[in-house]
Amino acid sequence: YTGYASICIARGLPKNGVLHTIEINDELEDFIRYYFEKAGVQEKIHLHLGKAQDIIPEINEKFDCVFIDGDKREYPEYLQFCKEYINNGGFIIADNVLWDGKVLEEKQSADKHTQGIQTFNQQVESDPELFQVIFPIRDGLMIIQKESDK
Repeated sequence: YTGYASICIARGLPKNGVLHTIEINDELEDFIRYYFEKAGVQEKIHLHLGKAQDIIPEINEKFDCVFIDGDKREYPEYLQFCKEYINNGGFIIADNVLWDGKVLEEKQSADKHTQGIQTFNQQVESDPELFQVIFPIRDGLMIIQKESDK
């Protein structure tokens, strides 16, 4: 909730790089902006408040990289947005794809958050345009590349 991931990504951007980050909880805005300024990256980050599904179409850009770490129930929907708004050859980085091992539960007994991640993982695995690898660190990090134009 401090914008830590955004700060890390912004620090790795080239001089003219820009990061768009979306936070649904508007009560965190001042808190997040404080840490962006403290880290000295506020000029590289555009903080948007609201639902990603509403904001992404308004940005009206294609992205080289998208980092997903939001409502786990909405991961399948986030994937569809990412595919539409990411450049061919671009990357999607999804956090929490192992979900503390809960992704191995039977789908019908899993909670809605776990089901969202299970569905997301299955969508990525079955999509011929996407190539992925999972790093089993902490809660699992999936790096996905959208197929380049041939």
